[in-house]
Amino acid sequence: MKEAAVETVAPPLARNRRYAILWSGQFLSEFGNEINFVAFPLLILAMSGSALQAGLASSLVAAGHMLANLPAGVIADRWDRRRTLLLCQGGRALAVASVAVAVWLDAFSFPHVLLVALIDGLLGAAFEPAEQAALPQVVPESQLSRAVAANTARPFIATLLGPALAGFLFAVEQAMPFALDGLMLALSFAALMFLRLPARPAPAEPARGAGGDLVAGLRWVLGQRLIRTTLVWMAVSNLVFTALMIIVLAMSHEDKVGAGVIGLTMACMGAGGLLGAALADRLHALLPAPVVIIGFSWMTALLTGLMALVPGGLPLGLLLGCTAFFAPLANTTILTYQITVTPDRLRGRLTGIVGLCSGGAAALGPLLGGALMTAGGAGPGGILSCAAALSVIALATTLTPALRRFPTTG
Repeated sequence: MKEAAVETVAPPLARNRRYAILWSGQFLSEFGNEINFVAFPLLILAMSGSALQAGLASSLVAAGHMLANLPAGVIADRWDRRRTLLLCQGGRALAVASVAVAVWLDAFSFPHVLLVALIDGLLGAAFEPAEQAALPQVVPESQLSRAVAANTARPFIATLLGPALAGFLFAVEQAMPFALDGLMLALSFAALMFLRLPARPAPAEPARGAGGDLVAGLRWVLGQRLIRTTLVWMAVSNLVFTALMIIVLAMSHEDKVGAGVIGLTMACMGAGGLLGAALADRLHALLPAPVVIIGFSWMTALLTGLMALVPGGLPLGLLLGCTAFFAPLANTTILTYQITVTPDRLRGRLTGIVGLCSGGAAALGPLLGGALMTAGGAGPGGILSCAAALSVIALATTLTPALRRFPTTG
C-alpha cells in the first residue's frame, strides 16, 4: 500500500519571518532615503547657507541612486544576495552615523557630507535589486502577488512619515535625523544577520566580466516583448506623474495655499496609496490584468483632468489620493508578472533596469513639470497638459496588443 503524498502548505505571509526581514529592511532603506532627502539640505543650509550646495547634495544622491541601478543588478545576480544586503545596510549605517557624530562634535564639512550623500545613494540603490531578486526565494509563487502588493505600501508609508519626522527632529537637534537613520539601518543590519536564503543553482550563463553580464541582462530584458512594453509604459507614466507633482506644488504656491495645507494635500496622496496597497492583492485576484492596466491609464488621465477644475488645497489632495489609490494595483499586476517570468539568475538585473527607468523618470519629471508650468503660465494649463499627455498614454495602452492581452498571474 502506497503512502499518501504529504502536501506542503506554505505558512501565511504574515508569519513568514524571512519575508518580514526583507520587507522591513527595504522599508528602513526607503524611510532613510526620505529622512535624508530633507535632512541633508537642511543641514547644509543651516551650516553654510548655500542653496547651491544643498541642491548639489540632493542631486548627487539622486544621480548616484540612478546610475548604480544597472551595476547593482549585476551584483545581485552574481554575488551572494544576503551579503550584498548586509554590506549595503552596514555601510549606510556607518556613513550616516558619521554625519551625526560630526555635527555633535561641531566638525561639519561640506566635502564629508557630499561623500556620505554619494555613498548613501549608491548603497541604497544596490540594496533594492538584491532585495527584489531575493523575494521569490522566500515567498512561494502562490503568495508572490500578495507580497508584491504589500511591498507597494512601503514608499507611501516612508513618504508620509519620513520628511515630517526629519523636519521635527532637525528642529530639536540637528544631528538627530542622521542618528535615527543610522540606528534604523543598524537594526536592519542586525535583522539581516538572521536571514537565511535557499541555495541558488550554479549560474547557467558562461563566465564573463561585469560588462558582459550587464549586456546579457539588457539583451534578455529588452528581448522580452511584454517586459519591454511595460518598461516603456511605466517610464512615461511616471515621467508625467512626477511632472504633475511639481505643477501641483507650484500652483498651490501661486494660490497662496498655506504650508500646512500643502502638507495635508501630499498626505492625501500617501493615504490613498496606502489604502490602495491594502486592497491591491484582493483586486489583483478579482480583475484581469488588461482591465487593471488599461483602466489605470484612463482613470489617471480622467482624475488629472478633474484637478484642473478644482481649487488648490484639500480638493486637489483628494483627487491626488484617488489617483494614488490605483497605483499599487497596477504596480502589483506588472511587477508580479515580471518577477514570475524572469529566471532567478536575471532578477537582479531586471530590478536594476526597472530602477534605472523609474529613476530617470523621477529625475526628468520635475524638469518637465517646470517647463509645462512656464509654458502654460499661471492657472491650470500645466495640469491640462499632463492630462492630455496621460490621455495619449491611455489611448496608446488601449491600442497596444501586448497590453490588451496582458496575462493575468495568480
